[in-house]
Amino acid sequence: MVKISSVAIIDIGSNSIKLLVATRSADGHVTALAHRTIDARISAGISRAAPRLSEDGMRRGAEAIHALLADAAPFAPAHCVLVATSAVRDAHNGADFIARIHASTGHTLRILTGNEEANLIGRGLTCDPALATLRDFYVFDLGGGSLECLAFRDRHIAQAVSLQLGCVRLTEKFVADPAAPFAEPAASDIPRHTRASVAASGFTFSLPTPAFAVGTGGTVTSVRAILAARAGTKLELTATVVTLEQLRNLLAELGSLSLADRQQIPGLPPTRADVFPAALATVITVAELGGFSAYHHSLFNLRYGLAAETLAR
Repeated sequence: MVKISSVAIIDIGSNSIKLLVATRSADGHVTALAHRTIDARISAGISRAAPRLSEDGMRRGAEAIHALLADAAPFAPAHCVLVATSAVRDAHNGADFIARIHASTGHTLRILTGNEEANLIGRGLTCDPALATLRDFYVFDLGGGSLECLAFRDRHIAQAVSLQLGCVRLTEKFVADPAAPFAEPAASDIPRHTRASVAASGFTFSLPTPAFAVGTGGTVTSVRAILAARAGTKLELTATVVTLEQLRNLLAELGSLSLADRQQIPGLPPTRADVFPAALATVITVAELGGFSAYHHSLFNLRYGLAAETLAR
């Protein structure tokens, strides 16, 4: 068996495209060598009955992938793994995007099923040293196109579902004017739709209470970034626990602002400002459904799961 020294993972999401270059340390842990996120928003139109990737979206996606491959090149990774999730998975012309990326980079783009995505997120979470002592817990990963919900029992995945509750998708579906303050009917419709979707999925909140919930993805990361900016410190130095009260307060504050004003909030990426209220409403609703008072934020997500999978070959 050939030992792989390092791998580059590129995760092509609905809202952002992310790079992780990783290796396995002497103690067996997956260790990051480099990472970067580019907000490309390839998923415009994802909520339509027959979604298609636009030419602009595919161009932005291709440019981001080329930039991230260039970032990875100095590390000479043994393998470059490119995966796509909800936006490409659901697009009727997803095959065109796959062909375009292969022609321009030589790399094959793997489309993850919802089940694969959820399970790889779960594998990534088990790489987080901060969660090493947890046995039973939930994981919720909110992206632009989908929400992955997992339940772990004794550190093994007991439930895993992928729901079409991504913040780009819900904003397009329910928010009539993303440039205006977040108001009715969207403020009620998004929680109602989230509750109905979770119930219809069969996902149950059956772990012993009080349950431990882990939040991953750009929404909770952005919340921590906002809190860090307000504290005058770096995200890495802030508490990893984001409370339900903080989420509700942030939605009340930012939801009352216009898009132009939200884009000026320190710590909130301007490219996420239009979908951020819908994202907050979704993670708040999930916390209420599960009876969680807080989320523990982790950066060990899909990319780490793919890195662990590839390094284990």
